[in-house]
Amino acid sequence: MDIKSSLAAQQYAATRPATAPKPDAGAGGLGAFGQVAADFAATLQQGEDVAKAAMTGGADPHSLVTALAQTELAIETAVTVRNKVVEAYQEILRMPV
Repeated sequence: MDIKSSLAAQQYAATRPATAPKPDAGAGGLGAFGQVAADFAATLQQGEDVAKAAMTGGADPHSLVTALAQTELAIETAVTVRNKVVEAYQEILRMPV
């Protein structure tokens, strides 16, 4: 075995753990984007639950208004982020190659 190839094999073995995927980065763990999406879905579900409770008389009007305001803010935020992503994508498409 050549000394250079032995050295290369040792360096590869030393740097391999740095490139290994993180244990929580797979399908089981949520990243930052996954956590935001889960929070968004929870906000929508909470607003829907409060609206249903208000229709059956189980919630007061103040909690309904608060839940609807939170839902509206979450949707406006999601739409704004989506628009920014689309704008960035279109800007990338306009770049000369």
